[in-house]
Amino acid sequence: LGRKARAVLATLKRDQLESASVLLRVRQLESENAHLRQLLDMRERQHVDGIVARIVYAARDPFSRRIVVDKGQQHRIEAGQPVIDEAGVVGQVTRIFPFVSEIALITDKEQSVPVQIVRNGLRSVVFGLGSGQLELRFMPANADVQNGDLLVTSGLDGVFLPGLPVARVAHIERDTSYSFARIYCTHVAGVENFGEIMVLE
Repeated sequence: LGRKARAVLATLKRDQLESASVLLRVRQLESENAHLRQLLDMRERQHVDGIVARIVYAARDPFSRRIVVDKGQQHRIEAGQPVIDEAGVVGQVTRIFPFVSEIALITDKEQSVPVQIVRNGLRSVVFGLGSGQLELRFMPANADVQNGDLLVTSGLDGVFLPGLPVARVAHIERDTSYSFARIYCTHVAGVENFGEIMVLE
């Protein structure tokens, strides 16, 4: 190739790379907009008020499941407030600072949420295991719990409104030598995903 042809080719490649980067950014923005619309739709469906916050970073401690968001005391955020995304419960505000807040995800080993099974109304408490999983505790070994059962907030703690989706039953271990069954669950909210959440007022 001649010098002129090589120059033209180099220009075309650069233009292609620039176009690709713009296209990727547009796709990212479209994804974020769709997520925000779903988040606002969840607020309308549940008839709740909330503040949309953006996740700044995840806590560096490998043994905890916590995130930091870009809203704090200056935005009327308070410790204890529940946090959701468009699918369900994400966690709870644990520490606040003037411009940021720390949120413990429901999968954190120090978190627990009173729940009930949608199918039959049985109530219990789901605990974070710190591994990204949840465990439904205090259910008798012969309790009517099935794989796939949806767990929603019962509202008995006075923190979470009743009816917010929390988790689905994934695996049950029943042993007659123990009083309680071991019931493992997976969260329904994107607790490790996306960039925006909603802090409920």
